[in-house]
Amino acid sequence: MIDSIYKALSDKNRRRMIELLKEKDMSVSEIVTHFDITQASVSHHLDILKRANLVIDERKWQFVFYSLNVSIFEEFMNSILNVFNINK
Repeated sequence: MIDSIYKALSDKNRRRMIELLKEKDMSVSEIVTHFDITQASVSHHLDILKRANLVIDERKWQFVFYSLNVSIFEEFMNSILNVFNINK
């Protein structure tokens, strides 16, 4: 799991998506307005984040909304802090 999270966070666009989703749940069409890439590219990045369990999706009507999987994100951040003995 940790390797997929590192891979997912290695891309600046995906890190920016995480930042956006920390603020609120968003659809692909909302997220794409913050980037200079296609909607298909945004969807691809979200799929990588989803496979790493960093984001979750929920269908509402015809839209899919993405949100940060806070528990996994916090667990990952705590593991990083522990590596550097920051969280002790």
